Amino acid sequence: METPRPESADAAAAPGGAGALRCLSSMATRQVLADLAARYRAERGDAVELLSLGGVEAARRVAAGEAFDVVVLAADALAALAGAGHLQPGSLRAVAVSDVVAAVPADMPAPPFATQAQCIDALRAAPAIGYSTGPSGTALLALWQRAGLLEALRPRLVQAPPGVPVGELLVQGRVAIGFQQRSELVHHDGVQRLEMPPGHEIVTVFSAGVAARSPFPARAAAFVAFLQSPAAAQALLTHGMAPPARPAAEPEGHRHP
Repeated sequence: METPRPESADAAAAPGGAGALRCLSSMATRQVLADLAARYRAERGDAVELLSLGGVEAARRVAAGEAFDVVVLAADALAALAGAGHLQPGSLRAVAVSDVVAAVPADMPAPPFATQAQCIDALRAAPAIGYSTGPSGTALLALWQRAGLLEALRPRLVQAPPGVPVGELLVQGRVAIGFQQRSELVHHDGVQRLEMPPGHEIVTVFSAGVAARSPFPARAAAFVAFLQSPAAAQALLTHGMAPPARPAAEPEGHRHP
C-alpha cells in the first residue's frame, strides 16, 4: 500500500510550491542527511523530508512500492533495488563511506583492542555482545564465522532492534561490548569507541539514487548531486564518515566488496 505524501509546512519552501522531497535512508546516515537536508533548503530553497529506518526495513518498503524521491542505503542493497527496477536507471551515486567500530560503556575500562588476538580475547570475555541489523551486522557475523568464533559467540550475541543504536544497549547495561557504524556512535556520550584492529576492519559504501516512483525526478537528482558536493564532504567528516574516493556513477547491479 502506498503511503500518502505527508502535508508539510516545508512544502512552501519547494520550488514552484511543489511538495517536499521524500528521502528514505538507513539509520547510519540519518544525522548527516538531516544536516545536509537543512543546508540544502537554506541554499537551494528546496525542502527535503527525511525518514530513517533500519536498512532492511527501508529496503523492504521501497521494494513494496512505497513512493519516495531519494533513497540512501548501503551500496549493495541499493544496487539490488535498482536491479529490480525500483530506482531510476543510471541514478545511483556513491555518497559516503563508513567504517565499523567497537564500543564499551564510558564508565568501564576499555579492554586491550589493538590486535586481532586482543579483539578475540575481548569477545571471549564479554558476557554479552551487541551488534546491529543491516550491512555492518551481516559483515560482523561473516567475520566471526571466518575466524571460527561465531558458534562460540552466538549464545551471547544481542542484536539491537531496527532503529535502536547499539550505544543504547551499552548504556542500559545489556551488553558489555558493541559494534556499529562509527556514524551511529560518534555523538553518543555514554560510550567510548575502540578502533577495529588491522585485519578486522569493516567498511560500508553508501549510495544514493532516485526512486523509480518519484514524481520529482529532476529535483531528486539535484539533491543526490548535492550529496557529492564539497559541503557534503565536510559534513560527512563531522559525523564520522568520509566521502567516496571516486564519487562516480555506479552501474546498476554492482556490488561493493
